Amino acid sequence: MKVYKFGGASVKDAEGVKNLIKVLNETGSENKLIVVSAMGKTTNALEVVVKDYLSSFRIPTSLKEVKDYHLAIAEELFPDNRASIFETINSQFTELENFLQHNRSKQYDFVYDQIVSYGELISTSIVSAYLNSQHLEANWVDARDLIKTDSTYRDAQVNWTKTQDRIQKRIDPKKLNITQGFIASDPNNFTTTLGREGSDYSAAILAYCLNAENVTIWKDVPGVLNADPRYFNKAELLNQISYEEAIELAFYGASVIHPKTLQPLQRKEIPLFVRSFIDPKGEGTAVSKGKTLFPEIPCFIVKKEQVLISLSSRDFSFMVEENISEIFKLFHQYQMKVDLIQNSAISFRVCVDNKFNQLEKLIQHLKARYKVDYKTGVSLYTIRHFNQSAINELEKDKNVLLKQLTQNTMQLVAEN
Repeated sequence: MKVYKFGGASVKDAEGVKNLIKVLNETGSENKLIVVSAMGKTTNALEVVVKDYLSSFRIPTSLKEVKDYHLAIAEELFPDNRASIFETINSQFTELENFLQHNRSKQYDFVYDQIVSYGELISTSIVSAYLNSQHLEANWVDARDLIKTDSTYRDAQVNWTKTQDRIQKRIDPKKLNITQGFIASDPNNFTTTLGREGSDYSAAILAYCLNAENVTIWKDVPGVLNADPRYFNKAELLNQISYEEAIELAFYGASVIHPKTLQPLQRKEIPLFVRSFIDPKGEGTAVSKGKTLFPEIPCFIVKKEQVLISLSSRDFSFMVEENISEIFKLFHQYQMKVDLIQNSAISFRVCVDNKFNQLEKLIQHLKARYKVDYKTGVSLYTIRHFNQSAINELEKDKNVLLKQLTQNTMQLVAEN
């Protein structure tokens, strides 16, 4: 069995859904499990719904825009308006509205997962209906019945034993199956999510549990590039990356592959391909055992909207293990992802990702013991396999706040 994952950009409109059929026709639809993300920017739109809802605890008008967007795609795919998909879409939005009316929780992460998950549920319903209308019989499966997690909403941890048992019982490898990325469920059957961009991880979980032949992630780029073309000029295609190197790139923030995706694939040596849904016959990138990187060129990564925190002791005493241990406990408590560390005798500097918006609480806690200086909105740049020319190009016209080099990696923090 092979696992295909299609992201939001690949199904952002009716033409995208039709192109998905084209990809399946060109590559074969037998023995496939298709994992599909929310359509286009639906996750962003539903995040607005979450924000609006939590400010009033009423059904927000922003939800209507999301519904109209999906109905418009369905109307273009099913112009006779008689297809059952319209009833399905209306039913799913009714379910969501019922949650909004009866929910009593004010916990942002819990509410987020219950609302945002509908992007994937509606997307896969539309794609599945269109597959069947084109005589590609698709078995729609709710990913919440497959992937079981703990109750860490927005960043759930997989229960591998229960998940493997459910996937092997519910997925027929002889059929064309379709399910959702990103979403799962906890022991109480509340919806959980695997973190932003978690659909790639979903595909890897399913492949691992099914002992799949390979996984293909279909993107709007030719494959894995050595740099994000939105921020860097002359990005080049990487034809081959080892699991280890891909994990390094993902750890530093390369956006094409989710950081968690590669670990289960590596354990069973399941190859991962990143290919273009615009050019399905293109070579793409293979992530597997083998050569570390081909071609061997510098790889550039940038993470925007980071926070640079500088700490020092109030009495100029050394920053020793006890201090650093205490600081990291606070990072864990306030859900800060640490991306870069630099320490000296009396100071400690760290670049963190404030994705859970708990910076203010963290800073107040740190100020109780340390001198604290911090700067928000900075960018963290990383070069894997750097050379001097690459460093010079990256540093040009930037106000560099921190710089660090190791054998294969150069990182710097700069103001935007």
